Amino acid sequence: MRATILLTLALVSAGCSFIEPVSPWQKGNLARPEMTFEGDALETKFLEHIYQSKESASGGLGVGGGGCGCN
Repeated sequence: MRATILLTLALVSAGCSFIEPVSPWQKGNLARPEMTFEGDALETKFLEHIYQSKESASGGLGVGGGGCGCN
């Protein structure tokens, strides 16, 4: 059992060695605004507005306090 686990780990480690690094001309594609987690800044603000409207609170994104007025 232990030998099987070691053999599997060795094969997985060897498989990772074939990954090529990203070329400099490919990094431009990764830096495009469409590749960010947030996406469009205007769309992010719009979604935050909808979230705050549904939760009936302002500043609910990482800020203390809520819609009840208790800060």
